[in-house]
Amino acid sequence: MTALIAAIILAAGKGTRMKSDTHKVLHPIAGRPMLLHLIDSVAALNPARTVVVVGAGREQVEAAVAPHGADTAHQAEQLGTGHAVRMAEESLAGFDGDVLILYGDVPLVSTATMRRMLERLHGADAPAAVVLGFRPDDPGAYGRVIADGQGHIVKMVEFKDASAEERAETLCNSGLMAVAGTDLFALLAEVTNANAAGEYYLPDIVMLAAAAGRHSAVIETDAYEVTGVNSRSELAALEAEWQHARRAKAMADGATLIAPETVWFAHDTRLGRDVLVEPNVFFGPGVEVADKVTIHAFSHIEGAQIASGAVVGPYARLRPGTVLGEDAKVGNFVEIKKAVLGKGAKANHLTYLGDAEVGAGANIGAGTITCNYDGFFKYRTNIGEGAFVGSNSALVAPVSIGKDATVAAGSVVTRDVEPGALGLARARQEVKPGWGHAFRIKMAERKRGGSSK
Repeated sequence: MTALIAAIILAAGKGTRMKSDTHKVLHPIAGRPMLLHLIDSVAALNPARTVVVVGAGREQVEAAVAPHGADTAHQAEQLGTGHAVRMAEESLAGFDGDVLILYGDVPLVSTATMRRMLERLHGADAPAAVVLGFRPDDPGAYGRVIADGQGHIVKMVEFKDASAEERAETLCNSGLMAVAGTDLFALLAEVTNANAAGEYYLPDIVMLAAAAGRHSAVIETDAYEVTGVNSRSELAALEAEWQHARRAKAMADGATLIAPETVWFAHDTRLGRDVLVEPNVFFGPGVEVADKVTIHAFSHIEGAQIASGAVVGPYARLRPGTVLGEDAKVGNFVEIKKAVLGKGAKANHLTYLGDAEVGAGANIGAGTITCNYDGFFKYRTNIGEGAFVGSNSALVAPVSIGKDATVAAGSVVTRDVEPGALGLARARQEVKPGWGHAFRIKMAERKRGGSSK
């Protein structure tokens, strides 16, 4: 397969069943909009052009795809899939390679399946088009594909127009196709809307090619790859399937998930070998976990890099920009944002570290806070190697704690603490002997006497 490749992605539907101000194809699966899942899979084929056909809510879709180098074409009226594909004709003017036709709300078709479609298009029998078929548990209202033993398509029919015998066929049309660019728009020009819905159907090009003496072929994939999303419940169901497959892959690659069904991955989560993940852990986008890391229960991790041997949680939150060095420890109810913990550094309890650099071997006591925001700007805190920050300390940035320095518990540190020094910033304690005893006697007498004074 050496021909140039283009992709047309249909994303003009209104998606009214989603009942959302967000365009249907921009609702996420595993932390990434459905449409971008598809564009990423297409990009692996190195296409010459990718055209997204937009309609209602076009501004949202155009903004989402622009950073990915895709063009857009506008379908002002919703007149069927054949009409939608024709809207991309101007964008593909002069293109004579192969065209993949995909759907923005069918996000999980793989690059491998797309490649199989294109390879079949270049088979020895030179089909005019290749249709991707599947066999769902419930064929329902899907269009049917009637094929012979060689996978040559005898007939394609929409459910609304199908006979009882045709509806009994279990091979369904996913809508995805591969067609030579030189054939596609010539065939589409002949499509009419003489059908039950009064629409221009893309699959009609198969029968038009047959009428001209050219056959088309069907190849099959599993239903999961071509599952479409039209409602919130369908989105949740596809998310669940994606997560199930991703958990299985994580375990096959050498991670231990104690309760797999409670762990949620993002589309780009990377786990090393011998990683232990306890129940109820959530990975947002941008997480890389090295080998031999332990992530305890109820931790939420996003945009973080975790080095080998580190321990996280339970109940930890790692926000974007977090970097944990080898053997670093982040304990319960610790939140870290845009901060680096060096090798062996520890923040074990009830701490917030934001916009900070914590040196190797440093110990951050319970209740420590880096005060990194003054209401207008963010500032950094630097904590040197081997430093010890006592519990319930507030480090008011910008501030530096030197190597091997100590900050006394309960301090509010507003000035740098030099290496090896003690930083102490709290009021002097006073002790009044006998005061507590006398106070209790006085208050007990008042209570017995009913006095309110």
